[in-house]
Amino acid sequence: MGRNILLGITGGIAAYKACDLTRRLREQGHTVQVVMTAGAEAFVTPLTLQALSGRSVRTTLFDPGAEAAMGHIELARWADLVLVAPASADFMARAAQGMADDLLTTVLLATAAPVLMAPAMNQQMWKHPAVQANVQLLERRGVRMLGPGVGDQACGDVGAGRMLEPLEIIAAMEDGSQPSGPLAGCQVLLTAGPTREAIDPVRFLSNRSSGRMGFALAAALHRAGASVTLVHGPCALDVPAGVQAIAVESAAQMHAAVMQELPQQQIFIGCAAVADYRPVDCADAKIKKTQDEMALRMVRNPDILADVTQARPDIFAVGFAAETHDLASYARDKLQRKKLALICANEVGPGKGFEVDHNQLQVFWADGEAQLGPGPKTALADQLAALIGDRYQHDNA
Repeated sequence: MGRNILLGITGGIAAYKACDLTRRLREQGHTVQVVMTAGAEAFVTPLTLQALSGRSVRTTLFDPGAEAAMGHIELARWADLVLVAPASADFMARAAQGMADDLLTTVLLATAAPVLMAPAMNQQMWKHPAVQANVQLLERRGVRMLGPGVGDQACGDVGAGRMLEPLEIIAAMEDGSQPSGPLAGCQVLLTAGPTREAIDPVRFLSNRSSGRMGFALAAALHRAGASVTLVHGPCALDVPAGVQAIAVESAAQMHAAVMQELPQQQIFIGCAAVADYRPVDCADAKIKKTQDEMALRMVRNPDILADVTQARPDIFAVGFAAETHDLASYARDKLQRKKLALICANEVGPGKGFEVDHNQLQVFWADGEAQLGPGPKTALADQLAALIGDRYQHDNA
């Protein structure tokens, strides 16, 4: 059954594809109302889109005729779905900040309809941390990203940033209830963030992990079509849209949650920075400062990754190795010792790995390796999700 689709077109060379997209949507039986930004009008004309959509194109918020009847509210209520294609970096930034400085951003704030965006920009712009932060913020608010695609760009660059082709957008839009991507249908269990090991009711031992890499990877895996369960330690981060989350505090709690969720999973990714040791005893009351020295007896925590591969030898297991030196040597040893399919190694220390937005990874498997980054953790997460999908399909071919 056809739907009322509000098609937002923003500034960028990919705006020419919106003409074919409009035609294709109408062929599918949808009613298309086009809203153009001022930037879009520099690339295609409202008259062209009017001819293709069969409806007058809306271009301005301050249209006396339309706004006499609160036209932006009527548009927002009319739409069964809002599709922004192309979605430029500038438009996504304004939408992420909740701005209402033109008709299209105002409609986004006023509508209760699902919102889809098809990003289109230069590959370097797409990788920029500011753009990736805006993408994550929009996704957390329920906006669904379609693409971008990878390939040649109008500027001559090659990489991620191309707007999907009209038929690809329609297929993704129509199949929105069905996961698509290289990991479509896969059940993925992922750990992220630090753990806390209690000393007394107010003190604990922990580490510098922020959880940013793990949370970004959870979002990337979801975009790749996976059904993701995220078991995370204490993190000041929002759970990505579409990801099931289980919050824990200690390594023992994380171990218990992982083992409970493990039976139905196909892929396990141990991205959390799990404490290796915990205090033997946790004081019932706050320890008072009465001695010059205090000794803590420690005992080893359960090895979550080793227990996962022992309990499920068939699972596709991915580990992380955070090292201050001898990165490749330690990573390859852990890969073999814990019977992993992949291991992702990164250097940690001042300004590296923990508590920063950038990272780089060396990924090893039995007969190969890959270098990811350096770059924003969000961009690395997409690259890693693609690599995990590729190796998973290879191992299960």
